[in-house]
Amino acid sequence: MTLTVCVPSSLVREAEDQREATRKIGYVARAATVFRADRLVVFPDGEGERRWGGDFVATVLEYAVTPPYLRKEVWGKRDELRYAGILPPLRVSPRTGSESDDSGSLTQGIVTEVGPEGRVRVNCGLQHPISLYTPPGMEAEERERVTVRISSREPVRARIVDETPPGFVVERMDLSEALGREDAGVKIGTSRFGQELSIGRLSTLAGRTADGMTVAFGSPERGLPDIFGFPPEAVADDESASTRVEPGPGFDLWLNTIPRQGSEVVRTEEAMFASLACLTLTE
Repeated sequence: MTLTVCVPSSLVREAEDQREATRKIGYVARAATVFRADRLVVFPDGEGERRWGGDFVATVLEYAVTPPYLRKEVWGKRDELRYAGILPPLRVSPRTGSESDDSGSLTQGIVTEVGPEGRVRVNCGLQHPISLYTPPGMEAEERERVTVRISSREPVRARIVDETPPGFVVERMDLSEALGREDAGVKIGTSRFGQELSIGRLSTLAGRTADGMTVAFGSPERGLPDIFGFPPEAVADDESASTRVEPGPGFDLWLNTIPRQGSEVVRTEEAMFASLACLTLTE
């Protein structure tokens, strides 16, 4: 199952300073990692942005998912990363192969030197950069990130593979584009005004997520209905509502994943943990 999580560029609109904004983004990255999101999309909400917008959010997320041994080489020093030291460690679980010819763990590397005949030197978290061949048809450039499958560390046996490394990929695009992808699967808009998530509804939904799932969240004090510009009752769990949106701009359904919320406002990172914990349950 491919899991795509979508958050708005106005994600940190309520943050008082850059330190707080960075910390909040770190919790979003943690939620995406804990529930094995494949893709974390930052979609534009220009009207809701304040001091820190989409560029800042995407940069901090990309830094957070970069392995610690590559961060200095990949990112150097950037103003957006001034408080990157407070980001919680993601500790992404390595993916391992199950077949005899696909064994070992996947990790991320960066090309430090390009040699002749498809040979490159790659820093992939071992004691020293290692020399590897690129796969047929693949051309790697210096400072390019690649995926390396390590089958042995002593002695070192590794190869570059054309696969996505562990962790999520950060992308910036319109929400409609994310919802229109072939692997979007079931498309869910979260809102406190949506259909309440129950055990019965969850069991029905579980059978539909095998082909993937895309879950979108709003920002503080600016939910998805506000971002799309229609009244909250448009997604209400009331079939008689005259303004009801069926099922909304590109969604299959609207869900209230915290039906008994005790706070007037649920933060985006809190909603991610609460929602994905339910939606990723298996039958």
